[in-house]
Amino acid sequence: MKSFSAWDYVVFAALFVISVGIGVFFAIKERKKATSGEFLVGGRQMSFGPVALSLTASFMSAVTVLGSPAEVYRFGASFIFLCVAYFFVITFTSELFIPVFYRSGITSTYEYLQLRFNKPVRVAATVIYIVQTILYTGVVVYAPSLALNQVTGFDLWGSVFATGIVCTFYCTVGGLKAVVWTDVFQMVVMFAGFLSVLIQGSAKAGGFHNVWEQAKNGSRLHVFDFDVDPLRRHTFWTLSVGGTFTWLGVYGVNQSAIQRCISCKTEKQAKLALYFNLLGLWIISFCAVFSGLIMYSYFKDCDPWTSGNISAPDQLMPYFVMEIFETMPGLPGLFVASAFSGTLSTVAASINALATVTFEDFVKTCFPHLSDKKSTWISKGLCLLFGIVCTSMAVLASLMGSVIQATISIHGMCGGPMLGLFSLGILFPFVNWKGALGGFITGIAFSFWVGIGSFIYPAPDSKTWPLPLSTDQCVQSNMTTTIRSEISNRPALADTWYSLSYLYFSAVGYLGCIGAGIIISFITGLQNGNDINPLLIRPVCNLFCFWSKKYKTLCWCGVRHDSETEQDYHENSSAWKQGSGYALQNGLRQDNLSHCPGFDPKNKSYNNMASESEITHF
Repeated sequence: MKSFSAWDYVVFAALFVISVGIGVFFAIKERKKATSGEFLVGGRQMSFGPVALSLTASFMSAVTVLGSPAEVYRFGASFIFLCVAYFFVITFTSELFIPVFYRSGITSTYEYLQLRFNKPVRVAATVIYIVQTILYTGVVVYAPSLALNQVTGFDLWGSVFATGIVCTFYCTVGGLKAVVWTDVFQMVVMFAGFLSVLIQGSAKAGGFHNVWEQAKNGSRLHVFDFDVDPLRRHTFWTLSVGGTFTWLGVYGVNQSAIQRCISCKTEKQAKLALYFNLLGLWIISFCAVFSGLIMYSYFKDCDPWTSGNISAPDQLMPYFVMEIFETMPGLPGLFVASAFSGTLSTVAASINALATVTFEDFVKTCFPHLSDKKSTWISKGLCLLFGIVCTSMAVLASLMGSVIQATISIHGMCGGPMLGLFSLGILFPFVNWKGALGGFITGIAFSFWVGIGSFIYPAPDSKTWPLPLSTDQCVQSNMTTTIRSEISNRPALADTWYSLSYLYFSAVGYLGCIGAGIIISFITGLQNGNDINPLLIRPVCNLFCFWSKKYKTLCWCGVRHDSETEQDYHENSSAWKQGSGYALQNGLRQDNLSHCPGFDPKNKSYNNMASESEITHF
């Protein structure tokens, strides 16, 4: 096993030192702005550029840096079709969800659920999010540390605790601004790491032309598989359709993503951040795919996994890096820094988001009259607490063994029902709180049913078997052959329901939530549209019923969305205010009417959106 040189450790250490330095810089720079709003959402004065890079870095974790190239190496370049999913995800998020979240003036995404439904729905969603994020963050810290330790000899627990301590430090002292600008730096490091692998790897493999030919001969470029079979692991449809549901649960309603968007100066800046982030997602995805193809070309005659040189696919990329940079001290350290940049950005985003939802959804509701100074200190204390919890979760992940795979799946399994819950509120004005809560529980049940079932009863080899790998020219003779044992007495659902592609787990939870929520609402009595603040829904029916005002009005279910602009609504919303009993039940307060960002209750205008045109609906 090759090991790190002194220069590799220097390069890697520089990543942590600069990240801490950014946190200290913003702690000093913003020391006089002691408010929880400044700490948690940057005073809502961020520009789209750094937010876009921060979004890309936060959701391109070490799992992307290590896992995606290995995925392409084993299964081919069809992974690139996730870029189709990214396009739809960013479009839906910017045009459907961001306008609602931004204009309603929320800080916690789950505050919307109380405004639209009631407090129990908000609490249920917040609890699921907190548990899901802690589990996922712990694994994101531990899994890459383990892979890098086994291949490079890099100290396992040193990297785990260093990651936890550094992230916790700059989140606690610098707040969201420190997180965003540190993400910008880490995004640059991630790109530099990928670029170094692409250049040196292609040179070692004989150039890009040779890489392309070898990948083509090895069936790695057979990407256009339009088989509609939902049991196939990766096809055009599973990646584009299933990937859209999976990533929309991450981008569209996830606190970590939405918190960055609503920190922007204007709604237009928030949308620009998302669209520029899309460009970043595409660039990183292409880098990951080409890294996988280069790695295949280099190892085409001697696969290090089946030959026994490594013990897991996620060790392929670190092993490849140690091979190609064997005589170039410092560059292996750059790649490891690249992998850990993904980890740092993901963990920091999670800690900041966890602190925000806990403060807004629990602390602030229990103690509504906290001073700015106390609010800021409590927010910092929550960042410290969740930093410790997430690092501790990484320690527990080391004891889970194969359960790690199931834990990572929780992120997707929870995302679908969460997406369904917000969709019920935004797209279906007639859904009541009983339908929302019942639909959410149903969606969770369905997605966990199929997710856990697929973990216990893996899909047949014919649906998931990787492309051929060769060991013909391996020098070592310690080749091991892994034979999947057939599980006897497999239930009837094992080869159908439990064999569903993992990318459809979110879609199952989403559809289960939507279907159950609508049915329960019809059974228990539809929501009265007059009780709903028009700012809380998006009348997408306008797109499909644009020729008929009658049908549009019917689809609005009583919500006065066409008769008034949002500004006029604030001025003339007496009909909605008359339902004060229901409004209070839903957690709506009078100050919420003027809480929309940029809405001046005296002038009835959006004064911090002066650069934008008048806000309109679909």
